[in-house]
Parts: sequence; structure tokens; C-alpha cells
Amino acid sequence: MAIRRAKQKAQVIEKLSQVAPAGETFIACVHAESGPSPWLNAIFDDIPVVGLVVALTRKFYFLTLTNTSIVVNSANRFTNRPGEVVAVFPREAFPVSRIKRATVWSSMYVQLPGQSKPGRLNVHRYWRTELDQLIEAFPHAAVFQGTIPAQATAQTADKV
Repeated sequence: MAIRRAKQKAQVIEKLSQVAPAGETFIACVHAESGPSPWLNAIFDDIPVVGLVVALTRKFYFLTLTNTSIVVNSANRFTNRPGEVVAVFPREAFPVSRIKRATVWSSMYVQLPGQSKPGRLNVHRYWRTELDQLIEAFPHAAVFQGTIPAQATAQTADKV
């Protein structure tokens, strides 16, 4: 089970390298989990069975920024190893909205294939550096909430 960020990123890059076109450069990799705010786990865990149900309904993903696209692939719930590719989006067409860069748990809403509406993805501050690189690549249509990196703000303002 990979615990260190560098090892997780290496596993994701190894997995994606098998299917990526020649010359693809991997820039950043972020681990995310679906579902409600992880802060609510403290409340859910106090209610019998509810905490377990919420934990089992969460899905885990890796968002990988490359020189041409943003790749979303699943992550194993228990070992955190990268799984199958869920979706690949061109960098300028990544369907993201309501980005909130918070102190501990940042969130964004991403429209994944097969979902009727955008789903919430939560990113822990452990992945902050990579998240900032990912945010810089988001299309200008993304709506930011909270504190965002200065570079992302400047890039978004230039595109508008």
C-alpha cells in the first residue's frame, strides 16, 4: 500500500504510461475522494451504521494533468493503487465548477461520464502543491470560491 505521495504519483504515472500516447508529459497528480465533506465523518461516525454507509459510498480518484489533457482514473479504496481510466478530457474542456480551495479540504465539482450532474471531489491539503498546478490548467469558465493561488487568479483574469 502506497502511503507517500511520491510513491502514489509514481504508481499513477506507471499505470497511465501504458495507455498514454508517445510524448505525453505528466505534470501533476492529485488524489481526490467523492462524497460529502470529509469533515462530516466525525458526525456520521457517531451514528451507528451511517458512518459505514457514507464511507462505503465514497469513491477515490486520481486526477492527472498532462501536457494535453486531464485524466481521471479510479483508486482502490484499501490499497490506494490506481485503477482504470474513468475519463480523459482535453485541458481546455475539463468540466469543473465551484472550486473551493480551503485550508484543509478543498473541493470541486466535476461532471464525470455517466453522472447526471457534477459530483463533488474533495482534495486534502497534503496534495496542495499539485492541486494548485491542476487549478492553473482549468478552463476560464471554472468558478472559484475561497482563497486561490495568485497564479491561477492571474491566468483566469487573462483568459476572460
